[in-house]
Amino acid sequence: MARRTKIVATLGPACENSDVLTRMLRAGADVLRLNYSHGRSEDQARRADTARAVAKALGLDIAILADLQGPKIRIESFANGPVELVEGQAFALDTAMGANAGDEHAVGCAYENLPRDVKPGDVLLLNDGAIALRVEKTAGTRVETTVLVGGPLSNRKGINKQGGGLSAAALTDKDREDLRHACALGVDFIAVSFPRTAQDLEEARRLMQAAGGKAALIAKIERAEALPNLEAIIAASDAVMVARGDLGVEIGDAELPGWQKRIIALAREMNRMVITATQMMESMIVNPLPTRAEVSDVANAVMDGTDAVMLSAETATGRWPVKVVEAMARVCVAAERAPTPEREHRHIEKHFQRVDEAVAMATAYTARNMHAEAIVALTDSGHTALLMSRAQTGIPIYALTPYEATRRKMALCRGVYPMSFKPRSAETQAQEAIELLRDRQVVKTGDRILLTKGDATGPGGTNTMKIITVG
Repeated sequence: MARRTKIVATLGPACENSDVLTRMLRAGADVLRLNYSHGRSEDQARRADTARAVAKALGLDIAILADLQGPKIRIESFANGPVELVEGQAFALDTAMGANAGDEHAVGCAYENLPRDVKPGDVLLLNDGAIALRVEKTAGTRVETTVLVGGPLSNRKGINKQGGGLSAAALTDKDREDLRHACALGVDFIAVSFPRTAQDLEEARRLMQAAGGKAALIAKIERAEALPNLEAIIAASDAVMVARGDLGVEIGDAELPGWQKRIIALAREMNRMVITATQMMESMIVNPLPTRAEVSDVANAVMDGTDAVMLSAETATGRWPVKVVEAMARVCVAAERAPTPEREHRHIEKHFQRVDEAVAMATAYTARNMHAEAIVALTDSGHTALLMSRAQTGIPIYALTPYEATRRKMALCRGVYPMSFKPRSAETQAQEAIELLRDRQVVKTGDRILLTKGDATGPGGTNTMKIITVG
């Protein structure tokens, strides 16, 4: 059975040569991520060029995703290496302290608003929650705390406020420059880190359009403040990422699984693609096999309906970048065979405001109930294929389009397989589409397929469904 769930793999030192990248793509990577939190602009450009060259040689339409760093709030560095914090000791964060002057009593902080954003009783979480500090008082540039959970603390670790509430804007000056750079690279997706409201996505879209970019915007849900605004943030985006690292720190690890399920369900209901990310196969940074817990984590995200699962350090810096993609692909296929709750009805039973949505849902319903072998969408933008994929029928959807940019965006969409297709004429396009699928050996004589197309070109033009028996 062909894998429906897509795999996002992060580029980095472990996989930037052509040989490793070739094997990763053959193993199943569909989308390649440029992490702007690490490396220089020229590193990202080189990796994107290599990825495209390898994909072209393999005849694949892969997507490039640029992930902006966002306002990652960090401590500064220690003068003599890591320190050991002990429960009950006093420790201070000081925004006026030198960048390399930290010791066991205090450390600098690059975020100048920290003393204004916190009050006595607040809990600050450092190093992804491994260190917990209770705020005792603020004075000028200094935040005095007591260590609640101690341990080793090293340079440049991140700071979160439990429950959220740090006022840093979603887009920093670095993000604006990186966004322009990503647009110049012609990436297919841009991920906006730490948005709090829909306005953060709208600002990013304005900046992207001003830079001439045509990427789809991904909202990374990783702030506690984003959760009350979730529906508006999703509406302002083209796709969503469940960024479980910072989100889990801010809302607490026990709350995270429930929110993951809610975010995936709402994104699908609102016809957006969704990625589940962070520590999915973290142990494979050093080990050649995943843990059983990691296998279950990936499988549960797949069964919840995520479009894609993401690998971060596992492929960027890990020892086994090819093996981890193979392992993730294997788990996805097995999870897709498992019975899952019906999700089709909430799409079928709602009021349709657009013709293409009505055709898409009618096609998905008909294909499932007549046990069709395939759905074929003749599409310009890929929107009809996306809509049909939300119904999750388990029937493969082949998005046939002449536009490379559309094929690359569809690389993220669950259950959708993009193909290059340039029909000779409107009158023969249906037959030509069937011939293409027969040549690719994905349909055979006697198969029943459903084909959607439009009388008009452009987004939203789909208005026709045809039932065809091959041959």
